[in-house]
Amino acid sequence: MQDQATSSIAASSLPSSSERSSSSALHVEVKEGMESDDEIRRVPEMGGCPIVSGSGPVQASGGGQRKRGRSPADKENKRLKRLLRNRVSAQQARERKKAYLIDLEGRVKELETKNAELEERVSTLQNENQMLRQILKNTTAAEGRK
Repeated sequence: MQDQATSSIAASSLPSSSERSSSSALHVEVKEGMESDDEIRRVPEMGGCPIVSGSGPVQASGGGQRKRGRSPADKENKRLKRLLRNRVSAQQARERKKAYLIDLEGRVKELETKNAELEERVSTLQNENQMLRQILKNTTAAEGRK
């Protein structure tokens, strides 16, 4: 009895032949170890059914009936995908900001070092200028006494 229940659950979670052949069906490969960026961004499937993109109003090929609106499950899946994309985007923005701030801090240190060197050079040149003026003043005063 329990074997029948598990086999029916397993069979219901398998994609149908039309879903397997559909190019818009979401295909997921199971990999061990690190997850790729695509796997991180992928929204887990709800209810064991693969998510098919473009599940909006669809024109039925036979009777000309239109499916109006989205089912609550489709709306929830879309909301979850949007939330996950937003979360990933926010994390990427935080990482970019962190890298930018590290770069700015490095530039600040470089500029502070250069500024200190230039201030020291200005001070040296001012002292040298003052000494030269003093020498010039002494030599002109000595010539004026002659």
